[in-house]
Amino acid sequence: MLFVAGWLYAPLPSNPSAEVLSESAAGYSVQIVRDKWGVPHIKGVSDADASFGLAYAHAEDDFETIQETVAATRGVLAQYRGQQAAVTDYLVSFMGIWQTIDHNYASEVPEDVKAIADAYAVGLNLYAAQYPNKTWKGLAPFSGRDVIAGFMFKTPFFYGLDKTLLALSDEQRKSEIALAPSGSASSWSVSNGGSNKLGSNAMAVAPSRSIDGKTRLLINSHQPMTGPVAWYEAHLMSDQGLDITGGLFPGTPVILHGFNRHLGWANTVNHIDLADWYALERNPDNPMQYKFDGKWKDFEQQQVTISVKIFGPFRYPAKRQILRSVHGPVIEAGDATYAIRYAGHGEIRQLEQYYRLNQSHDIKSFMQAMAMGALPSINYVYADKSGNIAFVHNAQFPKRLDTWKWDKTLPGDRPELIWQTYRDFSEVPKLVNPKSGMVFNANNTPFVATDGSDNLRAEDFPQSMGLSTNHTNRSLRFIELNDGRNTLGRTEVLAQKFDTRYSEKSEHIETLRKVEQLDLSDSPELLEAQAHLKAWDRNTDLQNRHAALAITVLRNITRSDQPDDHSSKALRAALSSAVDYLVRHYGMVDPPWASVNRLVRGELDLPVSGGPDVLRAIYSYGYSEDETPKATHGDTWMALVEWSAEGKLKAEVMHQFGSATMDEKSPHYADQAPLFVGEQWRTVVTDWTQLKAGAARVYRPQMR
Repeated sequence: MLFVAGWLYAPLPSNPSAEVLSESAAGYSVQIVRDKWGVPHIKGVSDADASFGLAYAHAEDDFETIQETVAATRGVLAQYRGQQAAVTDYLVSFMGIWQTIDHNYASEVPEDVKAIADAYAVGLNLYAAQYPNKTWKGLAPFSGRDVIAGFMFKTPFFYGLDKTLLALSDEQRKSEIALAPSGSASSWSVSNGGSNKLGSNAMAVAPSRSIDGKTRLLINSHQPMTGPVAWYEAHLMSDQGLDITGGLFPGTPVILHGFNRHLGWANTVNHIDLADWYALERNPDNPMQYKFDGKWKDFEQQQVTISVKIFGPFRYPAKRQILRSVHGPVIEAGDATYAIRYAGHGEIRQLEQYYRLNQSHDIKSFMQAMAMGALPSINYVYADKSGNIAFVHNAQFPKRLDTWKWDKTLPGDRPELIWQTYRDFSEVPKLVNPKSGMVFNANNTPFVATDGSDNLRAEDFPQSMGLSTNHTNRSLRFIELNDGRNTLGRTEVLAQKFDTRYSEKSEHIETLRKVEQLDLSDSPELLEAQAHLKAWDRNTDLQNRHAALAITVLRNITRSDQPDDHSSKALRAALSSAVDYLVRHYGMVDPPWASVNRLVRGELDLPVSGGPDVLRAIYSYGYSEDETPKATHGDTWMALVEWSAEGKLKAEVMHQFGSATMDEKSPHYADQAPLFVGEQWRTVVTDWTQLKAGAARVYRPQMR
C-alpha cells in the first residue's frame, strides 16, 4: 500500500516567485479604462502593449477560466480536474498540437504575431505574480506558445470535429464504404446537414436597402453563457492604429468578431464536410502495420502519459498509445481501425489571420486577411463604412478528387485519396454586394445568403467541397421576414433579431405535427395535452401558455438517445414525459413561458423570451428531471453596428451578464442581465478622451 501511495504521489511544482513572473512586465506601456459597466478599454503604445493590457484586464474578471483554457491546451487539465478531463488531454496529443508548435513556431509565426502572443502571456504572468493564491500550482509561467496552441486546439471543433471523433470511436458504428467511382460523379451531392441545435445569426444591410441610407451589421453569435468559449467584451487601441471593439474568448489576445471605425464582421458556424475517415486493414501477423498502396506499412507510434488527479497530491499516470498513418491520427474502435484527416491539422497561423482581420481597414485588406486561409471554418458576414456588404462561407476546403463520395468511409489503401492541399480563396463561396442589398446567415446553406436573385448556386461548386443544403428555423424566418424589397432600418433589423416564432416549414414544427397526429384516445390526459399542443401559435413570447409544452416535448425528442426516432411509441413517451415534468414543477401543463424560460445569474432570476433555434435564441442545457431549466446558451454578447452615409460609426451592444465573468462580488457580475432580457442596448463609446472623462477607473497594470 505504501508503495502504491508513493507511486501515485505526484504533487504539482510550485510556481516561480513574483519577482520572476513579473520581470518582463515593465517593458509594456498601457492604460486601462473601465467604463461604468466595467468593460475594459485598453490603449497601448504598440499593439503588443494592448495585448498585454487585455490579458491583465481579462484576468481580473476571469483568471480561472483563462487558466483552465491554458491547462486544457497544454494537455494537463486532468491533473487539476481529474478523470473527466482526461479525454481533453488525450485529444491534445492526438491532434499533435505541441508537435506542430515545436516544429513550426519559429518559422511560421511572424514576429509581430509572436509579439502579441508573448505580451498576452506577460500580462497573465503579472497577474499571477500579484495573486499567487489564485494561480494554479505548476501552471505559471504562461507563454506565447500557449496562446498560439489555444487557437490550434479550439478552431477545428467549431465545424464539429469532436462529433466526428465520437462517432468513429463508437464500436457499434456501421460505416457505409465509399466505392471506387464508375463514371463521372454528379455535380452536386448533399452532405448530412440537419437541424442545428446551436448556432448564430448575422445580417448586413447596405445603404441601398436601408430606410435611412445607413449601413448596418448585426453581430449575434450563439455561444455558452459561461466557460472557455463564452464572449468577453473589450476595446483595444494602440498608437500603431489598432482601434477595435468586440468579443473574444479567454486566452485570446485579439478581437474574434466585432468592429472598428471602418468595418465590422460577424461570425456564424458553418457545417461543412471537412473531416475524412479511412478504414485501415491491419496486418494479421503484425497489428502495428496497415495496408497502403498494396504494401504493409508501419504505424508511427507515440506513447503519452496523462496525469490524472485522484485526490490531493495523488495522481495516476495513465499511459496511452497514439498511432498515426500517412492519412493522420488513428482511432481504434473494437475490431475496426480508422484514420482521420481533417481541415486545420498542422495549421499554426490562426492567430495571425485574426490579427490581420483586426488590422484591416477596408474590404480589400479584409479580403486579403481572409485569403490567408488559416481558419478551418466559420462564416463571415461583413459590412463597412463605404456601404460594402459580403458573405464569406469560409473554410479550409480540402482539394479532393471530385469523383468520390467524401461523406462516407474511405478505403485506407488508396494513396490518391490522401489530399495534400486546400482550395484557393478564389474558390471559396462568397457573395459580395448582392443586388438585394442584404446578406444573412443563420448556420444555413451558403446557397441562401440573400433574398435577391443572385444567390450562389449549388451547381457552380463541386460536390467534393462538402457544402450543405440545410436550413435552420432561424434561416427560414429570415427568408419569411424579407422579400428582397422591404426596406430595413434599425427598428426592422431589431424586430427580426428578436423574432420569437417558429416557421411552419421548420423541422421542429414537422416533428410536433407528428405528435399532434398520434392516436391518444386511450389517454384523456394526453389527448388534452395534444389539443393544447395543436393550439400553439408557434410563438415563444413571455405570456405564451402553449410554448412550455411544445418546447419541452421537442427537448425530450432532440436530447434523447435516439433523436431521429419518431415512432409513435417514442413521440408518445416524449409528450407524456413533458406533461409529467410541467405538472410536477409548475402545477400545470400550460405555465406562461415567462415562468419557464429564465435567465439566472447570482440572485437575479429573470424571465426571457425566445427559445431554441428561434432568432431570439435561448437554450437550456444540463438540467435534470428534478430541476427547472435556466438559460445556458444562445444570445450572448451582441452588437448592432451602423455607419452613416458620411461614414460615422455608431454601435450598440449588450451582454447577457456583465464584464465580471467569474467575480460574484463584483457589481458587474450581472448588471447587464436586466438590459439583456429587456432587449435594451448600451451605446458604445470609443473616443479615448470621452472614455477617460466618464471612467469608473483608470489604471496601469504594474507590480505593486
